[in-house]
Amino acid sequence: MAQENGSVINEYHLNRHQPDKPQIAIHDLNAYIKQHQHETTRPHIHSFYQVLWFKQGKGTHFVDFKAYNVFDNTIFSVAKNQVHYFDGNTAYEGILIHFNEAFLVQKESETDLFLKCNLFNNPYQQPVCPVGKDTAGILNEYISLIKQELDNNDNFGKEELLRNYLKSFLIQVQRRKNESDKAQSNIPFVLDEKRVQLLKFINLIDENYHKGFTVTEYARLLFVSSRTLSDLTHQLLNKTPSQMIQERIILEAQRLLLYSNLNVNQIGYRLGFDDPSYFVKYFKKQVTISPSGFRKSIS
Repeated sequence: MAQENGSVINEYHLNRHQPDKPQIAIHDLNAYIKQHQHETTRPHIHSFYQVLWFKQGKGTHFVDFKAYNVFDNTIFSVAKNQVHYFDGNTAYEGILIHFNEAFLVQKESETDLFLKCNLFNNPYQQPVCPVGKDTAGILNEYISLIKQELDNNDNFGKEELLRNYLKSFLIQVQRRKNESDKAQSNIPFVLDEKRVQLLKFINLIDENYHKGFTVTEYARLLFVSSRTLSDLTHQLLNKTPSQMIQERIILEAQRLLLYSNLNVNQIGYRLGFDDPSYFVKYFKKQVTISPSGFRKSIS
């Protein structure tokens, strides 16, 4: 796992720009935490996706300014560029899976999109999922298969098998998440046309939030009208498209304010604001405090 410095927060990579090297890695959670405790207990981001399976242990895990309880058989799905960090507990037992986006998403099938944008990249879903003993048994089988294939010296079909085992693992987690949401009287994200369209919109926001796109431009990319897009987000999330875009911009602004050395003007420019003073007004309107005030209040 390579490290990139240059700001308050460290960024880590998995064989980035090295397609001849493995694009997936698996680690024993306890050994990994003990080896990298100095790094894991500080806020950091990855350019890859991460699955954290806490098989045993209780504590707290932090993802994008929120604290989540950790208990036995809890799985966290951490997307690329999400800020997260561990507590100081070194007694956890479990599994870590790292993989690059291109390894999982090959043809943008609906299943791939659903896993990428719902299990990992959906800001309207919690990044944590409890799993029962039955599901844990199934997941352990896939972990064993991944480990065996990573150790296999025969490269014929190796990447395809690893991708299929990983995808099968994630599908099982998503199924369990659907069951958990239903049990809590939440509406699970099922793979229907409307929710696929919503996930495509969420994905587009994540890729373009810093470009200043209007709702009309996003709707055009989705091949729908602005009215159709507004009806969709209102029906499924009770939010307007503009609110969703604003929330993503503010989330990134908060990340940069807390975890980078960039000044307020530089952050505004990075987020697509030509006028830094307008960025300050925009942020204050959404958060009710200025960017500099937010930075001071948290630090």
